Amino acid sequence: MVGMAKSTRRTFLTVSAATIAAGVSGEARAAERAKPSPTPELRAILREIDPKRIEATIRKLVSFGTRHTLSVQDDPVRGIGAARDWIFAELQGYAAASGGRMTVELQSFIQPVASRIPVPTRITNVVATLRGGVTPSRVYVVTGHYDSRVTDVMNATSDAPGADDDGSGVAVVLELARVLATRSPEATIVFAAVAGEEQGLYGSDHLAQSFKDAGTDIQGMFSNDIVGTGNAHDGTRDDSHAVRLFVEGVPTSETPAQATIRQSVGGENDGASRQLGRFVDDVASNPQTGMTVRQIWRRDRYLRGSDHISFLLRGYPAGRFTEPRENFAHEHQDVRVENGVQFGDLIEFCDFAYIARVARVNASALWSLSQAPGTPKGVVIDTTQLTNQTTLRWQPNPEPDLAGYEILWRDTTAPDWQHSRAVGNVTTVTIDLSKDNVFFGVRSVDRAGNRSPAAAPQPSS
Repeated sequence: MVGMAKSTRRTFLTVSAATIAAGVSGEARAAERAKPSPTPELRAILREIDPKRIEATIRKLVSFGTRHTLSVQDDPVRGIGAARDWIFAELQGYAAASGGRMTVELQSFIQPVASRIPVPTRITNVVATLRGGVTPSRVYVVTGHYDSRVTDVMNATSDAPGADDDGSGVAVVLELARVLATRSPEATIVFAAVAGEEQGLYGSDHLAQSFKDAGTDIQGMFSNDIVGTGNAHDGTRDDSHAVRLFVEGVPTSETPAQATIRQSVGGENDGASRQLGRFVDDVASNPQTGMTVRQIWRRDRYLRGSDHISFLLRGYPAGRFTEPRENFAHEHQDVRVENGVQFGDLIEFCDFAYIARVARVNASALWSLSQAPGTPKGVVIDTTQLTNQTTLRWQPNPEPDLAGYEILWRDTTAPDWQHSRAVGNVTTVTIDLSKDNVFFGVRSVDRAGNRSPAAAPQPSS
């Protein structure tokens, strides 16, 4: 058993091959893969998520007739402008209960003529920021898009209810903001209702670029897009206790130099988004959420894309939540009955209890991320010489309650981490285990036992 190092962060810790071999028994492996139990505070958060409030939110969004990005913006009861103003007022109401921790803004910009934007158009994101009390510079983002559409993506006047796509995602974001506004996370959480998604991710692109320009340390982002039901209403099996989480492997932002390294040593399954997906599964697939998180190891579905892509393009780890089986008659369709089949994204096809469970998955992920230390930065694996040992190095975390770090490893063919060892509050460790045979990761741990997502090392001279 490897003990906690008691010296400085520059201490080298050597683990013998015999110790490693003794620690990989079936019993140890099973214990290390046990999922953490939600804390009492997280359990209280999950209990407060209310399906009735989620239903009320979606009904209100549907009541605006259409929320098409090109629809009217100055009508108080119809169009995207009316939806924008109502979402802003709701978030301001939640912020009033936050003790000053939450602020709300309208982030507006003029989108020039572009694909699916025939004239210069004002696009507005509604953004609520719940400032962290310990490491506020570390940020997690959750979004839903409040614009909607029908069959013709340029039709800005016909009714486009957008109940599932994406009233459901916006309802998740608003419910999270309501429940978490009264809490004090250690890191900052951003709740955003974005626009322009159906026209080409314009709102989220602007939001992500604003964060990038400000040098914001976003360590996780989730898009909730089409999370309205586990029942596809097509005669297939009802899967109301599962949600898909799309997480890419090879980073969208990978440079040619990074690709060359990856092609040499592997890592297709170890990008930051893939590590985020593993973390979400660990903290959110449990009886308290009532859900199983089904990781889909792709960036998104065939022929479709959501707002997490705007963040992936800028190098931020991100994933997309969506229901397990979509009914495409209820997405991107004019409201009509054709050959006895009801088309259109109508509220009657939403399951509010299911959406509440998706909100609990999001809450589990966001709260667990915000209360744990940040993901270790600058993790490298020493490749200066041929050796059967492995030396890992990383930068120290800034959290005042940091207890130390854990080294993770798994077989190169294994999907999830198999083994972990605490190494103390150090920033360098040497293990008598060949880097050629396994994949390594490093995660941080605080004194309360909260663990960060893992960071995979990059080769370093």
